[in-house]
Amino acid sequence: MLMRTDPFQEFDRITRRLLNDPVRPSVMPMDAYRDGDTFVICFDLPGVRADSIDLEVERDVLTVRAERESITEGRETVVAERPVGAFSRRLFLGEALDTDHISADYVNGVLTLRVPVAEHAKPRKISVTEAPAQAQAISA
Repeated sequence: MLMRTDPFQEFDRITRRLLNDPVRPSVMPMDAYRDGDTFVICFDLPGVRADSIDLEVERDVLTVRAERESITEGRETVVAERPVGAFSRRLFLGEALDTDHISADYVNGVLTLRVPVAEHAKPRKISVTEAPAQAQAISA
């Protein structure tokens, strides 16, 4: 099971509501879906170099870190809407996923992680056997 975890998200939401601040989009947007026995997680990271992406799994928590450098150093900035700096996101993967066999690739600004379902969590067929009928005495 895949669950997002951000302990401060609720505090941020309340603060934005109190200050009437519009909700800003996440700097590391994500999609996740199940494809058979694999969970696929896609992060949009345009403009990030592959060597600046760091993935770490500790217990069942996956941490994704990335850094986008500013390309305007020494230049006069006219508009700066793209976020720069370090980004981080944590996901609680749960015991149903095999965190020892995560694969990752980064193509066209999209980081794609594939997390297989753990063997013990996969559906399995249980056979039913019929027990022999026992003879019962009938008393009259």
